[in-house]
Amino acid sequence: MSLSPNHGERRGGVRPDLVVIHYTAMATARESLERLCDPVAEVSAHYLIAEDGEVMSLVPEERRAWHAGAGRWGEVTDVNSRSIGIELQNRGTHPYAHPQMLALERLVGDILARWSIPPERVIGHSDMAPTRKADPGPRFDWRRLARAGLSVWPEEGEGDPQDLLPALRSFGYDPALPPDLLLRAFRLRFRPWAEGPVSPRDAGAALDLARRFPVDHRASAA
Repeated sequence: MSLSPNHGERRGGVRPDLVVIHYTAMATARESLERLCDPVAEVSAHYLIAEDGEVMSLVPEERRAWHAGAGRWGEVTDVNSRSIGIELQNRGTHPYAHPQMLALERLVGDILARWSIPPERVIGHSDMAPTRKADPGPRFDWRRLARAGLSVWPEEGEGDPQDLLPALRSFGYDPALPPDLLLRAFRLRFRPWAEGPVSPRDAGAALDLARRFPVDHRASAA
């Protein structure tokens, strides 16, 4: 039983091995729910979490929800078939509510356990589709999620700025993206208030992520 009609079979019979986090960019949870369940809109997610922490299950996890669209993470190009999508009620202009973050942590923890997904496979919409998307945005607390063991965060350090792009591609960002877009996508998640050209701190963080969490191309092929 699902609230949204917007879903289908996971292509090739694959299992989900990614979690993609979004914000709704809409004013209220009711409006977001209506859109995610509207067959004309042709969009959905597996879950919607309201600001008060209410978790609404819209599509069964076994099904392919229509949340990610065109994009790539590692070698995965059909992200919808390989992921579970979570929409957070937020316009993208204000911090995420504490009850909402608590609910997200519980939900992500359960999903990772159910599907044996490692925390480095929890990503933002902006990670896999940076040409189109900026969610969950600079106000989302990725560090908090990483401290709970539900995502990853880089260690502080410095590196050669020339090593930034190979490191980001090794971590999972689309190697076809231009350098300025790769830097912007990386900073949006890990250094959201950084500006200017690539710095040694950017490179150090990217190198640490690539060293500890290199994308497994064999597991990602599809």
